[in-house]
Amino acid sequence: MTDLSPRTLVLLGHPDLARSRINQAMAGAARGLDHVTLHDLHAVYPDRRLDIAAEQRLVSDNEVIVLQFPLHWYSVPGFLKQWLDEVMTRGFAYDTRGLLTGKTLLVVTSTGGVADAYRPGAFHRFTMTELLRPLEQTAHRMGMTFGRPLVLHDARGVSDDELAEHTERYRRLLITGPLPHQGLAA
Repeated sequence: MTDLSPRTLVLLGHPDLARSRINQAMAGAARGLDHVTLHDLHAVYPDRRLDIAAEQRLVSDNEVIVLQFPLHWYSVPGFLKQWLDEVMTRGFAYDTRGLLTGKTLLVVTSTGGVADAYRPGAFHRFTMTELLRPLEQTAHRMGMTFGRPLVLHDARGVSDDELAEHTERYRRLLITGPLPHQGLAA
């Protein structure tokens, strides 16, 4: 880590982390980085009752907000969506005087399908860029920059070596900060 590493909040939105090989490994990549707060929503709020003021302080205190989750029905899992709905409210996240302007929203996700299945005419019909468009628009609405998403496809089929490479990419991304989003092919 360098002094230039941005203060980063990783919102871990996996509904069953104990059974997740991929998200556990990725969370491990974030642990131990001084500038990163790893925030496992399900562990902190097993009753799903959010402390809105505390969550908004976390957002305010960080420059990069990472949404880390497995893609569920082409979207974020339910509790992460609840977090977005209840924490990123009017007057805090938008319709403000630029409270979140200059911050970055980064999506880090995994899919069950292979990369080639995420394109026009393929099984999932749409690219990941298209599927993540609502989150990109959410960032825009809040005045945030949308970072280039980090996607791991074929979660059940990825080898240990591939997972290790991916988690190292994630760790480097957390250290250096996200790149601007320019679209994903798949």
